[in-house]
Amino acid sequence: MYYRSLFPRDLFAEFDRLQREMQQSFDPHPSIRGLTRGFPALNIGGTPKAVDIYAFAPGIDPATLEVQLVKGMLTIAGERKPEPLPEKATRHIDERFAGRFQRVVSLPDDVDPNAIDAKYRDGVLHVHILRKQEAQPRRITIQ
Repeated sequence: MYYRSLFPRDLFAEFDRLQREMQQSFDPHPSIRGLTRGFPALNIGGTPKAVDIYAFAPGIDPATLEVQLVKGMLTIAGERKPEPLPEKATRHIDERFAGRFQRVVSLPDDVDPNAIDAKYRDGVLHVHILRKQEAQPRRITIQ
């Protein structure tokens, strides 16, 4: 469980936490979250018939998302506007990403660039790309 106090009371504990975070950001070893961290977080998987990419981007207007496929590279780009701070309010922690973002995914050679479908629902962008017909497995009858 990750616990972080809004108002640190132990200055040395806060320095220790900052040091750990700095070391983790420069650590070349993979973690359970993978080698890269970015926004939006991606889940990528495939079947013999298709490649599915899920981009977790809650709070973004789907009209502002851009999905492009150029030469086997899928680009997901957009912008999340910062949340306005109420008057006379103080923000202690702001961990929600705001600003422009772009994620690029290299796709296998057997995907069909003409058979791509993208849907945004409940904060998740689902990009479904079919593989080329000739690349799909087929059963060969023996005579």
